[in-house]
Amino acid sequence: MKTIGGEPIETEGKILLVNYWAQWCKPCREEVPILNQLAQSQENIVVVGVNFDNLPIPVVTGQAAKLGIEFPVLSSEPAGRWGQPRPDVLPTTLIINADGSWKKTLVGPQAAVDFRMALR
Repeated sequence: MKTIGGEPIETEGKILLVNYWAQWCKPCREEVPILNQLAQSQENIVVVGVNFDNLPIPVVTGQAAKLGIEFPVLSSEPAGRWGQPRPDVLPTTLIINADGSWKKTLVGPQAAVDFRMALR
């Protein structure tokens, strides 16, 4: 997995949260500060974003900045990587265990407490 800037993302031994977002999605925008805080406060968690609209990288870069996304955004969609389909509803967050296996899919807006409960 690589970011929109071309950097590789190291996830080995860490829990991965894969958040699908779009600029037009109000609940997605509301989740950004929660996901930013999770990404910064938990050493064993890596948060990455996926632009739902599959827009060109320069557009995604601008939208991520406008939304205040501080976690890495993937350059390509990982759909199917963990045996899970591309989401139909936004926001959607996939939780991937530290061993790389799918654990859970959170559909719809999540509060900080929802993420904490899902990560247990």
